[in-house]
Amino acid sequence: MEKYDLIIVGAGSAGMPAAVYASRFKLKTLVIGEIVGGTILNTHVVENWPGVVSASGWDLMQTLKKHVEANNVPILNDKVIEVKKEGKNFFVKTTEKEFISKTVLFASGSKRRKLEVKGEKEFENKGVSYCAVCDAAMFRDKVVAVVGGSDSAAKEALLLSEYAKKVYMIYRGDKIRAEPINSERVSKNNKIEILYKKNISEIFGDKFVKGVNFKEGGSLELEGVFVEIGSLPNSELADSLGVKLNSKNEIIIDSESKTNINGIYAAGDVCDRHFKQAITGAAEGVIAAFSAYEFISKDTL
Repeated sequence: MEKYDLIIVGAGSAGMPAAVYASRFKLKTLVIGEIVGGTILNTHVVENWPGVVSASGWDLMQTLKKHVEANNVPILNDKVIEVKKEGKNFFVKTTEKEFISKTVLFASGSKRRKLEVKGEKEFENKGVSYCAVCDAAMFRDKVVAVVGGSDSAAKEALLLSEYAKKVYMIYRGDKIRAEPINSERVSKNNKIEILYKKNISEIFGDKFVKGVNFKEGGSLELEGVFVEIGSLPNSELADSLGVKLNSKNEIIIDSESKTNINGIYAAGDVCDRHFKQAITGAAEGVIAAFSAYEFISKDTL
């Protein structure tokens, strides 16, 4: 069974920068990720990563992956199914292998939140989507909607407007919460129309989506529904280990990316941070790598 100083659970914008720094601290490190690149792979355009004026999420992640590999840190494309502590060490089990590590960093990210309305599951991949980058091209010249009012929802609507003939943003509030630059882009795009104070009660159709019904009454004919209403942290493994979570099931960390368990750290979207961005997750990952280095250094004195 291979032994490491640090195992990073998650290969996204928090985990991979952590790996680079861990290598610089001479920690024997392994990155394990079910999706190498993480959720930012589904981002059409990234314009807020320092030093990169504009890049696709895929391109940015390829750059990070190459940086990790250049530091001789292996990236295992697998799913972690269990993390447990025995003595001073942690045992990390994937679907195929098992490893021992002195420390573990949870950079496991999040998963898409679903509407949980009638018809959503039935029409998933039949007009209901959770990724415009993945599916936008299939809705060329069609009428679609983005459910949500966040910055991510605004970006989804802007991307879809490059393909669809009409894009609705359906939002339960009275003002979208996008970054000012994206809010301005939405307002200037004549293909995009925002429907405020609307809540979907049902997604209907036959073989494919044909529209939605609203709780407030009325309906809207659509050929596609893109759900962008936030995310849920992938914190189940940490929870089973005894790591403290908040009421949103986010991992609680301090300013040094430490959890309540010595040797366990967390970074990125899985953590209890109000402002979640790729760059803030990267910073938390780097801090976690340094904290792990300090922990191991003190343990070997």
